[in-house]
Amino acid sequence: MPIINFVDSDNKITSVSVKSGTNIKDAALDHNIEGIYGECGGSCTCATCHVYVDADWLSKITQSDDFEQDMLEFAADTNLQSRLSCQITVTDAQDGIKIIIPNRQY
Repeated sequence: MPIINFVDSDNKITSVSVKSGTNIKDAALDHNIEGIYGECGGSCTCATCHVYVDADWLSKITQSDDFEQDMLEFAADTNLQSRLSCQITVTDAQDGIKIIIPNRQY
């Protein structure tokens, strides 16, 4: 099972194991990771699961589509590493992925 490393604003790392095929938002909620809310339930309509994917891992995840990019306009403090965690499905190739949690979601 792949491991996701969540990094909070204090640089504390929480590592969780998940089944391949789980999206990062669900992994965060299932493991009580603070700062990721997923208010829309993963339908890509709220941007409350905004995260930053560590630059070293960007090439190992699927690229965002236009709809996700439009939703990211509603997220706070976005940058080139911004993604909606509900849109990233974990695979075995992403074992050890580093996900940075923003200081705020709105």
